[in-house]
Amino acid sequence: MTTDFSKQIEILGQFYQNYRDDEQLLDFIEFNDLGLPLAYLASEGLCMVSDDGMKYIAETWDLFMAALEIKDTGFEDLNQIFDKKK
Repeated sequence: MTTDFSKQIEILGQFYQNYRDDEQLLDFIEFNDLGLPLAYLASEGLCMVSDDGMKYIAETWDLFMAALEIKDTGFEDLNQIFDKKK
């Protein structure tokens, strides 16, 4: 089981909102300069995601999982991800 796309948007949006100014995450934030803001805007209901936008978000999600060195087992929220990382 993997995380539903709508949850990926919600989680990445929350991550971006909470950590976009974190100096330790600057490389990840800058590299994902399309996927993270797009996920945030979509999670807030400020935009509709196109097919191309879905690709950016999906790629950002994969990079997020890789950066944390965890397997996507179907997450519901950001805290669940951080708990798994511990």
